[in-house]
Amino acid sequence: MRLGMIGYGAIGKAVCEALAGDPNITIPAVLVRRSREAKENEPFMMTEPERFFSQAFDVIFEGAGHQAIRDYGEKALASGSDLVVTSVGVFAADPDLYERCVEAAERAGSRLIIASAGIGALDILAAAAVGGLTSVRMTVRKDPTAWKGTIAEEQFDLNSMVEPTVLFEGPVREGARLYPQNVNISASVALAGMGLDETELRIIADPTIKTHIAEVEAQGAFGNFRFVEELIPSESNPKTSTLVGMAVVKTLRQLASPVVIGL
Repeated sequence: MRLGMIGYGAIGKAVCEALAGDPNITIPAVLVRRSREAKENEPFMMTEPERFFSQAFDVIFEGAGHQAIRDYGEKALASGSDLVVTSVGVFAADPDLYERCVEAAERAGSRLIIASAGIGALDILAAAAVGGLTSVRMTVRKDPTAWKGTIAEEQFDLNSMVEPTVLFEGPVREGARLYPQNVNISASVALAGMGLDETELRIIADPTIKTHIAEVEAQGAFGNFRFVEELIPSESNPKTSTLVGMAVVKTLRQLASPVVIGL
């Protein structure tokens, strides 16, 4: 499988390191914002989108943030490549972009793949949605430092928090508008289940923890379930977790494998 990558941050580096030497996947090029030379064992880096998209990829992986999907999402899908997306929150903030990407995939015969990345239980939730869901709620709990650089800094004293504080409570779509870089997993949950307007989101800054805790609760015709994960933040980017890179590697390996587990 020829894999093109957009972005070489914490997730991109983790993916490249894990896939180095994989006999089923090659990475001919990575599209980055700033010019840099690839180090030993790193794939070829380039800054020119035209040059990147002139190549033939089976799959393109995005790990560069919301603007990368705005700039290249439709183009990637129109090229005939499947597109694996981690910055799912952009579709909550820009529903027209989501529709354009779906249409581009339909025309080219490609696929828009919403990676599970930092959240589990999407398979159960999507299965439950087949029979009908009555409620889905997502709770995201992180240390206050993880919410720096967001609107929370204007409304709360993140440095002086001594107890868990609810920063936001409402539909996922509104949460994505207010916290665009921090609710990718919530958007994934919403798209898998009841949608962006019917899925409830609660965001909590919790000074008593050093991990990222995500909880999904759902009820419907199937019964009910509750899923909780407690994840170690990435050292290079504390806004995300170490699991994201691992989960992306799993997704990419399954796309190149004759055996698929948990589809």
